[in-house]
Order: sequence, then C-alpha cells, then structure tokens
Amino acid sequence: MSRITGEERLRLSGWKPVVRRSAAPVGIIVAAILLLYYPIGMAWVHTIDDDPEYTVSGEVAQNASRSVAIAAELIDREINQNRWTANDPFFMPSAALDNMPNFQQGVIGALARFAFELTDQIGRTRGSSQTDPDLQEAAGLLQYSGTKWIWDPTVAFWPTAASEKQYEKARTSLLSYNERLAGGGAVFDRRADNLLATMDRMSVDLGSSSAVLDRHIAEHSGDFIDTQSDDVFYNIKGQLYAYYLLCRELEHDFGNVIAERELGSVWSQMLDSLRQAATLDPLVVINSEPDGIWFASHLSAQGFYLLRARTRLKEISNILLK
Repeated sequence: MSRITGEERLRLSGWKPVVRRSAAPVGIIVAAILLLYYPIGMAWVHTIDDDPEYTVSGEVAQNASRSVAIAAELIDREINQNRWTANDPFFMPSAALDNMPNFQQGVIGALARFAFELTDQIGRTRGSSQTDPDLQEAAGLLQYSGTKWIWDPTVAFWPTAASEKQYEKARTSLLSYNERLAGGGAVFDRRADNLLATMDRMSVDLGSSSAVLDRHIAEHSGDFIDTQSDDVFYNIKGQLYAYYLLCRELEHDFGNVIAERELGSVWSQMLDSLRQAATLDPLVVINSEPDGIWFASHLSAQGFYLLRARTRLKEISNILLK
C-alpha cells in the first residue's frame, strides 16, 4: 500500500498555494498614469485662439452694434468653447498651464474696459442720461477676478461664484442690450466724441501695457531663468487681440464718423499694427537683451507693434478733436 505524501493530501483537500504578487507593477502603472495625466491633459486643453478672421456667427441685426456682438462672441468662445482655465484647481491638468490663462485674462480685461466705455459714454445720450442697466451689469461682472473657482477658502467656507459664471452673466447682459438696441429700446450714440473717448481709453490701456513691458525688459532681460516673460507676453497678446477685433467692428458701428473725418487710411494702419501685435506667435517666449546677437527679444518685438498701434490711436484722436 502506497503512502500519501503531505503535498498530495493538501491537493486532494482542495487547497491551492497562495502566489504572492509584487506590488511593483501596480505602482508603475499608477506612476505612469500620473506622469501622463498632466502633459496629455494640458496638451488637450491648451488653446491660444488668436484667429484674426474670427467674427460673429450669424447676422447682426440692423441697428444693433457689431462691436457689442463681437464682445459677447469672444466671451462665449473663451468660457464655453475653449474652456476657461485661469481658475482651474490643482487636480485638473489645465491648472499647470500659464500661457492660455494669461491670454484669456488679457481678452477679458480689454472687454471689461470697453464695457465701461459703453456704460459711461456710448450707451447714453450725450453722456447725461441714465446708464443702461444691461451695460452697467456687464461692465461690473467683467471686472470680476478671473481666478475664482467655485470654492475659495480665503473668502468664505461656502461655495462662491466662479469666474466663468460671472462672465456668462455679462455676456447675457450684452446680448440683451444689443437685442433692445436693434428694437429701438436702447442707445448706441454714434457721435465723434464717443469714438474719441473710446480710442483714448484704449490708448491709455495700451500705454499701461507698454510700461509693463518696459519694466520687465529692464529688470529681467537676459536672465538665464525668467518664468514670467511668457505670462506678460500672452496677457498683453490677449489684450491686443481683443482690441483688434473690437476696433475692426467699431469701424462698422462708426462708419459715418470715420468717413466724414476721412479716417479710413489711418484706421487701416491702426488695425494692421494691432493685428501684427496680436498674432505674434513664438514657439518659446525669449526675453533676451534688446540688442542681443544670438537670441530674440519677443517682448521688445511686441512692444514695437503695440506702440505703433498706440501712435495710430492717438492720430485718430487728434483728427477727431478737430
């Protein structure tokens, strides 16, 4: 009679040996996912939408403002189509982006200043009538910080209004104003002094941006590591891009004034300078010395076109003053 070994007895009883698997493969997979999550997510979201041919989708109603329409369209594009990124929390890949958020905030900053001019001058009869409620609301909402997420513990424990929600309300107000304008229920005062005030406001705003460029070039040009140059460049790029589209449409809104004052040539030159400044697209933003031999100074190039556009704006203002 043969004897049953201990191993055979365990096998007959249904026992199976426990195979210990190393946790290393699981850890490698998790690490790989984390390493790919941010780069792939950033590449998927990243969009610097500086298309100079961008225009209003559909027809702008008769008597409505094309510049107001393009402002509303830009807000919609940046918060709904391209997705607002300036307030993304750390656990989202787009939180690691910096060029796109700065570009978007530059766009909204320019629209906020234009909305203020609409409220203060263009949307009132000779600047003395009551302010338009839709324009007043839009101007206030566009001043809202672009970096506010739905929860900000530095402000309150409870959820707060996210930036894109405020901008969406501003867009709704602009559309409401334009709809009333088309129906004769609102004012868009197409006078030369209102165009003058708008050009002056843009000129002052560009002057401020020129000072930012000048200071950054003076303090950081040639730095081996300069992580702020691209932030400055893309924020001003967004501002210039929004002003280019607004001025392009203001040419339609104030067509009679531009024709009467014979501004066509200088207006085209102004648009050309804004367009060139807004569409500068270096692969990497370099803040080299302005007279550097080996590397470009992209901030200096941007500043050149910005100042040329500002000079044209001032020429337009001088002609309108006569």
